[in-house]
Amino acid sequence: MLQQYLTRRNIRLVLASASPRRKELFHQAGLFPEILPSRKEERSRAKTPAALVKALSKTKAEDIAFSVKERPALVIGADTIVVLDGRVLGKPKDEEDAARMLRSLSGRTHHVYTGVTLVLSEEEHGGTPDIREESFFEKTAVEVYPLSEGEISAYVESGDPLDKAGAYGIQGAFGQYIRGIRGDYTSVVGLPLGRTIWEMKKLLFQKGE
Repeated sequence: MLQQYLTRRNIRLVLASASPRRKELFHQAGLFPEILPSRKEERSRAKTPAALVKALSKTKAEDIAFSVKERPALVIGADTIVVLDGRVLGKPKDEEDAARMLRSLSGRTHHVYTGVTLVLSEEEHGGTPDIREESFFEKTAVEVYPLSEGEISAYVESGDPLDKAGAYGIQGAFGQYIRGIRGDYTSVVGLPLGRTIWEMKKLLFQKGE
């Protein structure tokens, strides 16, 4: 198993995110990362959703990777956005904003982009770290059933939408309103788990270890 390999090689696995959903996905795969959320301001001039999530995930991963003193360490940063009609829907500012976002998603198909960056930092001779890095993204189409005002109000009042991009979490109560998806379900949750583990293995084993 990958966790056993990391433990045997004394490689720290670090998640540069405070998201409980990403942590839980790793746990489901038998991986138990340290949680060191990046506090760096998220800025990017990227002009496409794919470039944006890759850039933001890179900012998070590199922020933690270059601050970690105990190496080797594999740091993972991730960023998720919801896109409707070319507009990025971030986390709602308040309940009114959440309700507005949910109305816009009602009966429509939108896209969820999740970018992931992996940074492997290993100690080289003389104390200089050897850095290897990989970034990628996944795009998933999500279709939502038409929502009534009562359904929107009840979901907003639950408080669940307020810390989530696009004002919903597919893994919770909002799942009952999802008509279908085309792509990676775990990417909509916040981390494309299978792709992330595949890329972790490539990064760790590219030296033939």
